[in-house]
Amino acid sequence: MAFLPLRQVPVPSDFASDLTAWLDSIDRALDDPETDRNELCRSILTDLHYPGIQGADLDALPAPTRLAIRQLDPRNVTLEPEYYAEIDVEAYARVKPLIWLWEGFDRSALGENVHVGIRFRRLLAKRIFRRCGRNFKAFHQVKLSFGYNLEVGDNVVVHRHVLLDDRGGIEIGDGASVSDYVNVYSHSHDIVDGREVFTPTTVIGAGARITYHATVLAGTTVAPDSMVGAGSMLTRSTEPHTVWVGVPARQIKTKDPKRRKVKPPRRPDPLADPVEPPRGSD
Repeated sequence: MAFLPLRQVPVPSDFASDLTAWLDSIDRALDDPETDRNELCRSILTDLHYPGIQGADLDALPAPTRLAIRQLDPRNVTLEPEYYAEIDVEAYARVKPLIWLWEGFDRSALGENVHVGIRFRRLLAKRIFRRCGRNFKAFHQVKLSFGYNLEVGDNVVVHRHVLLDDRGGIEIGDGASVSDYVNVYSHSHDIVDGREVFTPTTVIGAGARITYHATVLAGTTVAPDSMVGAGSMLTRSTEPHTVWVGVPARQIKTKDPKRRKVKPPRRPDPLADPVEPPRGSD
């Protein structure tokens, strides 16, 4: 097997310049305590989905078109977590416009542009999550529940079409990887009365890997450097450096300790946060 780090992919300078200016403007707006996040979300999504229609007379449009445009404003939208009894209404009000913006961006023409999407979602994640470390990467169509119950370390990767159900809380350690179509839950229901809900925290340890189409059930801990195999369902916590597969998942091996000591050479991450200049530099 070959060691295959990510390669640099060049982006035309005019596109990169427009992108930087756009992201910087959103960053500044979100840093401004006077910014109405609902209005910011509405404005951005309108430009992405209906270019040139800002300020149009909606009454002149057919009713379905008016509804489609009006629901770009998160104040006109209800999302499933808002129906959960334990929601922190104040906390969710702060993050809902950003979650709706994240989802609306993913449905736009820009949504599958990796160079744009990684940076855009990272900008939002830092304001949605309880904690978001450096170099966080989320690919398109990642779904969140509350959002504010997520704690994410440095160099975490979440791939396409992942559900992060942080209803009870999800902690993801440094360097962990969550592959395509994974479901991570932090709530479950009583088998007799489904209205009785349990919300234990689910933990994905540092360097752990959840591979394709796997499911991690509420309250489990994926121990550091352990792995949940493709299509598996994890119903109990793992041990460090182990590999778990199946439904329900069971341990099938322990990683070779000699190989664990051999670290591949570090390579620059082309999708990492830009390096910030030292304080006081020009």
